[in-house]
Amino acid sequence: MKKTALITDLDNTLFDWVDLWFACFSSMLDSIVDISGIAKDVLVPEIAAVHQKHGTSEYSFLIEEIPSLRPILRGRKATEVFAPAIEIFRRKRRDHLVLFPTVAETLLKIKGKGTRIIGYTESMAFYSNYRIRRLGLDGVLNYVFCPEDHRLPEGLSESDLRNYPASHYELKYSKQEFTPRGSKKPDTAVLDAIIADLNLNKRDCVYIGDNLFKDVAMALDCGVEDVWAKYGQAHKRPEYQLLIDVTHWSPDEVQREQTIKQRDVNPTHVLDKSFAQLTEMFEFGDFHGQ
Repeated sequence: MKKTALITDLDNTLFDWVDLWFACFSSMLDSIVDISGIAKDVLVPEIAAVHQKHGTSEYSFLIEEIPSLRPILRGRKATEVFAPAIEIFRRKRRDHLVLFPTVAETLLKIKGKGTRIIGYTESMAFYSNYRIRRLGLDGVLNYVFCPEDHRLPEGLSESDLRNYPASHYELKYSKQEFTPRGSKKPDTAVLDAIIADLNLNKRDCVYIGDNLFKDVAMALDCGVEDVWAKYGQAHKRPEYQLLIDVTHWSPDEVQREQTIKQRDVNPTHVLDKSFAQLTEMFEFGDFHGQ
């Protein structure tokens, strides 16, 4: 089956996002507890409320908005008072942000065939950009589709926060496009729009993702060849519980998640060992050769 366009999920498909998030967040949270003296069971529900307010579990200004920490800050910068917590977060991020085995060489092999590679993620632009650049995927991915960033706290601008020129934070080679605000997988509207906007034919596309009920179900409903990255499953790991405890999902979104999981989804192709199995299933070809 010859394919000239690969559309791929990012988190838990190309790299282990849950391991990355847990290593960073749990270490930072433990440090916040040590510095503030405030118990974790007090902080966790307050953190969840902040995450739900901003629609992400990766909110850069979390510490400033945790109610229990405001008396400790007393107008001082969180980057100063909680500097050790922020530093351990960054150190863990450097240590744990790595591609799954075989992803780099497989993507480059597919890229070398002239195949278009498109990333589609629900992680916001700033965080996705950082990871794409650090993982060496800027330019390997022709396009990246993701949501726009959350709003900055009142009184702050991007220039106030940046230590480098704006170009440092942007993708240099991959073209970034924003998905409609509020859109969620497995809604086929965004995937249909990506295919239409890039002048792709569905029969020439393959879509890969780790979530059976979102990625695979969406591809099936869209009429695109689907591949389940089974190796990337994360919801059964013990560390996933902390993510649930501080999740940005509202009660309505939790109910939605439970509803979509009631569906019986049967993937057409399954990667149970590694990303490299993709090239055993499909022949990838030159998009321009069409």
